[in-house]
Amino acid sequence: MSKVMIVTGASRGIGAAIAQLAAQRDFSVCINYARNAAIADAMVDQITQAGGKAIAVRADVSRKEEAVHLFQEVDSRLGTVDVLMNNAGIIGDPRLVEDLDPAALQQIFAVNVYGSFYCAGEAVKRMSTRYGGKGGAIVNLSSAAARHGGLPKEVAYAASKGALDSFTLALAKEVARDGVRVNAVRPGLIATDIHDAHGGREAIATLGATVPIGRPGAASEVAETALWLASPAASYIHGALIDVSGGR
Repeated sequence: MSKVMIVTGASRGIGAAIAQLAAQRDFSVCINYARNAAIADAMVDQITQAGGKAIAVRADVSRKEEAVHLFQEVDSRLGTVDVLMNNAGIIGDPRLVEDLDPAALQQIFAVNVYGSFYCAGEAVKRMSTRYGGKGGAIVNLSSAAARHGGLPKEVAYAASKGALDSFTLALAKEVARDGVRVNAVRPGLIATDIHDAHGGREAIATLGATVPIGRPGAASEVAETALWLASPAASYIHGALIDVSGGR
């Protein structure tokens, strides 16, 4: 019987790469999305036509009640979750710190931090041996920006990812004896459309030349690391922050 994985924010970029790779490795995958149903449904069709199993569930995980709904849908349609990929995240509009208003900060932290808390809480209720679960894995998608500050005008984004790093370390200690492994992947400069706010693919290519390895990364390279962290091969990896950044 295949294991069940939830990937938040899975309709594009790194989340989509994780969902597609998970399906190839015999996971039943929930593709969570907030807005673009057409893309999420197309991904489900692609996975099922290839012989995999996937569903799409709309939920804005920055809202507690919708995160709960996401897990309830997975319970009824796929079964109990084994792996949670906390991937949903936004950069927000690039702004200097003096130009950040409460609404902008609220949006970034609600998606990048609160959503991960809400989803992890629901996952622990199902995975933890304290609740009668059989264990599982949580992988948070952080960012190398948490340690180097990110691109210009990304102070709020970098701070939110720093919070996610701290959350990873604290949660790992909290559930260490409950059969739940918790780790984070910190992507560096990855060629996805999340960087459209900074000039898109052309800017990524220019910045890629400054990375020690000499290029931007691919979403598939992040996905490989995330899937490894969720696998038995990483059975003694817990509370780790793994950079996938080309040395940047």
